[in-house]
Amino acid sequence: MKDGRAAASIDQSEFAALVGDLRPELHRYCARLTGSVIDGEDVVQDSLASAFVALKTLEQAPSMRAWLFRIAHNRAIDLVRSRALREADSLEVAADTADPQALDPLQRLVRKEAIDTAVSRFVELPPTQRSVVILKDVLGHSLEEIAVLLDTTVNAVKAHLARGRAQLNEVNGRPAIPLPKRPPSPQAAQYVTLFNARDWDGLRALLADDVMLKQSSHPIRAGRADVGMFFTIYATMAGVRLAPAWLGDREVIAVFEREGDSKPSYMMWLAWDGDRIAFIRDYRYDRYVVDEVDLIPADSRLSA
Repeated sequence: MKDGRAAASIDQSEFAALVGDLRPELHRYCARLTGSVIDGEDVVQDSLASAFVALKTLEQAPSMRAWLFRIAHNRAIDLVRSRALREADSLEVAADTADPQALDPLQRLVRKEAIDTAVSRFVELPPTQRSVVILKDVLGHSLEEIAVLLDTTVNAVKAHLARGRAQLNEVNGRPAIPLPKRPPSPQAAQYVTLFNARDWDGLRALLADDVMLKQSSHPIRAGRADVGMFFTIYATMAGVRLAPAWLGDREVIAVFEREGDSKPSYMMWLAWDGDRIAFIRDYRYDRYVVDEVDLIPADSRLSA
């Protein structure tokens, strides 16, 4: 949004309203770029926090969508680099590459393939190809928009798009390796059991003294007393039940809001320090995080 007003006059609640509709789209991009819906949401939140701070230094409010995508892109690429996932990826110009703008039947098929590709499989593409394919085929950005975002030329975008689509087709041609059934950890099983029994005191007893709780853009709660209020809130929500689950190699907690639901409404992620909860990430306000992934239920029959 660019309205000519002083950017410093936009307060935090107004900023949250301005970017609210854009958050799911930013997440779709960052999740695929990082190969993880959890890391993708962390990038989104970090980007929005940085953007709000930076907004105070600008004379006028920028075009919010393009500005936020640039910030999120840079943050996500930084994360990819820090994991040593970045590969050599030169920006060669290919002026003779066919313009992929037109959505003929073949292009529609290509776009559907990109949208249907599992989030984690995009990391098999070099980062720049990955960015271009996600922006064009998943999010529907124009070649010109992508060139501006990546600070390159339209012809370079065309070249990366052609190569990226070819590599994604190769990736999708390889069968996905089925994940083995895994048991819940003793800690996750205990947490779920206590929650479903509405044993809030038992859950509070699991909290570490310096435990932290993060929920979307809400202020971070810290310490046993403050984080303990988290369970007081859930005590008022009848019908909510939990189940241990796996998201790739990461153990999570699936949250079901209604009896009989086959797909969780959202999830939680817990970090443990021994048998004490050190960190809780509750995605109640970021439900889009689980829209494009399948949480694999933990198999309690495999527990010792």
